[in-house]
Amino acid sequence: MLILIPVLVLLVLLSLVTVQQATVAITTIFGKYNRTLYPGLNFRIPFIEQVFKRITVQNRAVELTFQAVTIDQANVHFTSLLLFSVMDNAEETVKKVAFRFVSDRDFMATLTRTVEGSIRSYVATKKQQEILSLRREITEAVKTNVDHMLEDWGFHLIDLQINDITFDEEVMRSMSKIVAANNLKAAAENEGQALLITKTKAAEAEGNAIKIAAEAEREAARMRGQAVALFREEVAKGMSQAAKEMQTANLDTSVILFSMWTEAIKNFTEHGKGNIIFLDGSVDGMQKTLKELMALNSTDFSDKRKS
Repeated sequence: MLILIPVLVLLVLLSLVTVQQATVAITTIFGKYNRTLYPGLNFRIPFIEQVFKRITVQNRAVELTFQAVTIDQANVHFTSLLLFSVMDNAEETVKKVAFRFVSDRDFMATLTRTVEGSIRSYVATKKQQEILSLRREITEAVKTNVDHMLEDWGFHLIDLQINDITFDEEVMRSMSKIVAANNLKAAAENEGQALLITKTKAAEAEGNAIKIAAEAEREAARMRGQAVALFREEVAKGMSQAAKEMQTANLDTSVILFSMWTEAIKNFTEHGKGNIIFLDGSVDGMQKTLKELMALNSTDFSDKRKS
């Protein structure tokens, strides 16, 4: 009896199986799948029922670093992060995860090679200049291909991130030169456009200035003409009034012409600035000038009477 107690205790201890949280255990009997043990304390048949594998259902991550070649034979270096997990802890899913691969090492090798192959196949159809702008497209294409395969293995692809895309050093130098040349070209084009705009605005400003000056000159000329016309009108009115008064007083109107002649000579002498003006100061010359003025005056009066 004393011997049976330790044996029973040993059997009980061997029948107890503890499964950690976020983990399931697969048991087999004589090498055949038996059942799935879930987190907590579980019982099994000692010596007969064996724990074949423990599977975590937590998220798992793997970092991949590999190289691909574009259609124009440029080497592209990728660094990516793959995040995946077991789809669920259902019995069929767990059986796929447990028995699809010999070991986790084989599974990871297959997964990494699958992702690398998908990216290489996609990159092989693109040129090096397109790769940097197709980061999202590459990710979506790989997700579509890999996710279906992982589901067949009992896994689910959560996320795929391409963290870094680089080229060989020579390619990077050539790309830098191309970018620099494009920047210089863009700067030259912008500078040319700015210069064109500046010259256009300057020409417009000059044209507007000339137009404004011409308008001002025309307005000034019009005003000067009006002033001269008003001056002549006032002079004519004054001369006409003076002539009427002299005719009423029976005086000779030629006195007005003589006065104008002497005033003109006076203005020549007072306001002249070195200009040479030749006048006939003889008696005959004065009489000739007076006759011409009287003839002009008589013609103006006759025209006014007719009108």
